[in-house]
Amino acid sequence: MAKKQTKYIFVTGGVLSGIGKGITAASLGTILKARGLEVSIQKCDPYLNVDAGTLNPAEHGECFVTYDGAETDLDLGHYERFLDIEVSQASSLMSGRVLKQVIDDERAGKYLGKTVQIVPHVTTAIQAEIVKAGDGSDIHIVEIGGTVGDYESLSFIEAIRELGMRVGRDNAVYMHIVYIPYLNASKEFKTKPAQMAARELRGLGIVPDLLAARSESAIPDSKSVIRKLSLFTGVDEAAIALLPNAKTVYQVPLTLEAAGWSEYVLKRLELKGSRRPDLATWRQTASRATTAYRHSVSVGIVAKYLDNDDTYMSVVEALKSAAWKHEVSLEISWVDAEKLTSANVAASLKKFDGILVPGGFGPRGIEGKIMAADFAIEHKHPYLGLCLGLQVAVIAHARRLGMKLANSTEFNPETPDPVIATMIDQVGKEGTGGTMRLGNYTCELVKGTKAQAVYGEKVIIERHRHRYEVNNDYRDKLQKNGLVISGTNPDRNLVEMIEFKDHPYFLATQAHPEFKSRPHRPAPLFDGFIKALIKKG
Repeated sequence: MAKKQTKYIFVTGGVLSGIGKGITAASLGTILKARGLEVSIQKCDPYLNVDAGTLNPAEHGECFVTYDGAETDLDLGHYERFLDIEVSQASSLMSGRVLKQVIDDERAGKYLGKTVQIVPHVTTAIQAEIVKAGDGSDIHIVEIGGTVGDYESLSFIEAIRELGMRVGRDNAVYMHIVYIPYLNASKEFKTKPAQMAARELRGLGIVPDLLAARSESAIPDSKSVIRKLSLFTGVDEAAIALLPNAKTVYQVPLTLEAAGWSEYVLKRLELKGSRRPDLATWRQTASRATTAYRHSVSVGIVAKYLDNDDTYMSVVEALKSAAWKHEVSLEISWVDAEKLTSANVAASLKKFDGILVPGGFGPRGIEGKIMAADFAIEHKHPYLGLCLGLQVAVIAHARRLGMKLANSTEFNPETPDPVIATMIDQVGKEGTGGTMRLGNYTCELVKGTKAQAVYGEKVIIERHRHRYEVNNDYRDKLQKNGLVISGTNPDRNLVEMIEFKDHPYFLATQAHPEFKSRPHRPAPLFDGFIKALIKKG
């Protein structure tokens, strides 16, 4: 039996970065999946990093973690939320990883003495990664990061050009995303940057089949603009979609479907899908996301990476989806952890219905986060702690028990009470290793706890990204005055979740449940958090 031929959609961007390639790629995948097709998706980033684990969140936004432990670009979060799938390490490819592999192969003599070059060796290695990631799918969507014309992305552009030739025109579609600015001086939208971006792509040997034109607002004379774009880019009018800023990104799949893109792609790739896409869930999600509800809840997020709105992308989206499910408006306020002091913490936090402390690394702002957790314990204020949010809560509780200098060895290696430590730092645990936990880990929930009630399961699996753990040597001491260890990892006997008795909602987890949340199916901890805020109000 002949192996199924995977069809490819290659996504590039022109004019400038940050115009929404990830959202558009995920949206196209959504409407194709809604027609019954098996869709996979991949991000190719031209950065010379091997992965996104060391990238500064202030510059690049959230580091998204896959189930198999890959540290990736935040676009993979969009992919998972839109397509409702779990992507793997194969869905994230950075230049550094490709170049490292090519150099390792050269050192191992695999090129048999040939001169190693960008073409064909690097481009062939990129193609191999793309083909592997899309194996078995009906359609594999490949987003190329950056902007066409950047020196660093040329090898990826050349790789997808060559791969398109290899598989043939009936098996490859090129989608280009451009920008149409509004010139206030002349009161008109200008298509010239979009035309030049398409010309730049053609100059590299790729003729776009689909053109998505982004703009800050709706273009009044849309038909005229589409005709002009078609004339100067060579793209069929039926394959051009205008994408003004939407009230919510979850409207974009519906906009692309209304533009006829799923039908166009099916014909262009000679694929058979269901006659009518099932987008009922998306219509409901978009409707909920754009409804002004009568009641609202407020959340103060005590954070320290406040230079980039995308740093806590998955956390914000998980909160939003939980609020939509319960038909309340969500008011999010950012609280700078570095500015919290014992004198202002109460005034800063009591105005919110709930407090959320997300993940992070390093000592900056830690005392502010500890004070936030302490405030929530003392005043029985709803609290959701994620990863570092659990660790600071344990430190706050330990200090309340009299261990005044309790801390994590990450922040104070000399602390007399290392209630948080790596496994290798823990008393009596030398030699057991202290590596970072990344990806999926199992958690067994204690019967009768709030955590077990929220999840409705005895055993759960959540994703992790951390190196420090609750020190097992302090577990007995910590379980006093109301603290309950409500979830543990059975394989390593590690604390996974904590809560407090007689508290309306104080749950903290070592995991990052936000990564598995979906716009139509919020993660249980966020769902329970929003319900607690509604009840409090």
